[in-house]
Amino acid sequence: MTDTELRISVIAELGNIAPETDAGSIDPDADLREALDIDSLDFLNFIAALHKRLGVEVPESDYAKLLTLNGAVRYLATKTP
Repeated sequence: MTDTELRISVIAELGNIAPETDAGSIDPDADLREALDIDSLDFLNFIAALHKRLGVEVPESDYAKLLTLNGAVRYLATKTP
């Protein structure tokens, strides 16, 4: 998957978690929890949604790598074909 495809997937799942937020306008280096005003359960739902959509298993020890849009794309790029 390309970085662009991954970014689109991440933004789509963020939009599902926080539909009232324009996920496309997120600062790519901002903490997603603060930028979208989501709690830890929402963040876990985001991780689960990425797993379901992309088939990527994210261990709890790697959650911090997905705290920003850029971080999520970089992490997922190393885990997807």
